[in-house]
Amino acid sequence: MTRTINELKSMIDDYLSDHLAADVDQDTLYSSMRYSLMAGGKRLRPALTLATVEMFGKSVDEDVMHAATALELLHTYSLIHDDLPAMDDDDLRRGKPTNHCRFGAGMATLAGDGLLTLAFQWVSDNNLPVAIRAELTLALAQAAGPAGMVAGQARDIEGEGQQLSLDQLRYLHRQKTGALLRYAVLAGGIITGQPQPIKAALADFGAQFGLAFQIYDDLMDVLGTTAQMGKAVHKDAGEHKNTYPGLLGTAGAEEQLHRALQAARDAQVRLGELTGRSFAGYDQFLAYFKL
Repeated sequence: MTRTINELKSMIDDYLSDHLAADVDQDTLYSSMRYSLMAGGKRLRPALTLATVEMFGKSVDEDVMHAATALELLHTYSLIHDDLPAMDDDDLRRGKPTNHCRFGAGMATLAGDGLLTLAFQWVSDNNLPVAIRAELTLALAQAAGPAGMVAGQARDIEGEGQQLSLDQLRYLHRQKTGALLRYAVLAGGIITGQPQPIKAALADFGAQFGLAFQIYDDLMDVLGTTAQMGKAVHKDAGEHKNTYPGLLGTAGAEEQLHRALQAARDAQVRLGELTGRSFAGYDQFLAYFKL
């Protein structure tokens, strides 16, 4: 039976807290890395991996945890760098001062660098079969790198002050946010050795979930509060960011959110048909999107 998101989050929090120090060899760098890594957060990405593993009937052991939580290291690096003065110049993240406000831009940059490289150490330094480790490493590099998340960030920077089309905006967010969430679900299929058609369906669910996540985040920048989000809100319009509400209005963005969620549910049904297994464990993740 699949654990709840809260149970998975608790497992992930404990694992990160217990294992980070062993691989960091500088006190201030460790403090900076830990500050952002343990600042809270939903842990949705590694939780999706672990839930997927469990839905395929594999137990979550030390090796699976090491590989799965690597994604949270990488996600945290992206947040630290995204908050830097040269990027979004944010002062608040998860209800706390951002890393560069606490440790300075130089140390924050290094903390992000450390988390990024440590992610690839963790995803490869475990006792999963060699072929699985290699596939995970390649898939994570593709999701996070210059054809994935980093490309999306570059498109976001270049798009400021321009009016992107809906297709352009969707492509930007497929890379910027969706690529890591797609990987999170796919990784569960890689770890459990699924055949290609099933991995494709997993990747489709993850991609649609990732698109919904970004649309929801755009909407909450308009509809939410700083207390709810743990970061500054109502910034996107002032900074001329390309967002779904900015392009389509709130109602149009909500329609796009519902479409992405329906596409994710369709992929969830297809997974059940392909495998004969229940993927009801994804329902709790889809319930995240409440306006």
